[in-house]
Amino acid sequence: MSENPPAGWYPDSAGTTRWWDGNQWTEHTPPPPTPTQAPPEGPPSPPSAVAPSMADSAPRNLSQSEARSTPPKKKRRVFLWVFLVIQVLFIIWIIGGASTGAGTPEDCEGLSEEACNAASDIGTTIGVALIIGVWVVVDFLLAVIYGVYRLATRR
Repeated sequence: MSENPPAGWYPDSAGTTRWWDGNQWTEHTPPPPTPTQAPPEGPPSPPSAVAPSMADSAPRNLSQSEARSTPPKKKRRVFLWVFLVIQVLFIIWIIGGASTGAGTPEDCEGLSEEACNAASDIGTTIGVALIIGVWVVVDFLLAVIYGVYRLATRR
């Protein structure tokens, strides 16, 4: 019984370089070389005469310069988008709260117009201050959650 080669980049049965996860081929292929990258050393290896099915064939070992240690990762920026959406919602909430601060004339029954406007302004100020306070608490909680997540996923 032969042991499978370790995970890494190997030429597959179709003659292209593909990621071998240690048990089977994956769909990952390396990105095309950029102009700043040097061309691979030596002549390209010819495609093997193995059957086109990649599932049954194990890769051959490549030199250190040809192999990579980890498969390519997609950058996930879910936390960034959630954070930005929350920030926009708070800004909309503040603008809405500040612009709708005035009460109705029935609310000011028995008060002078000056006293009614002052009470309305104080209520708007308190409401906006409460929204900003909640915003600060939510941002702090998001920062703590992100910090814990980064520590948990750090390798």
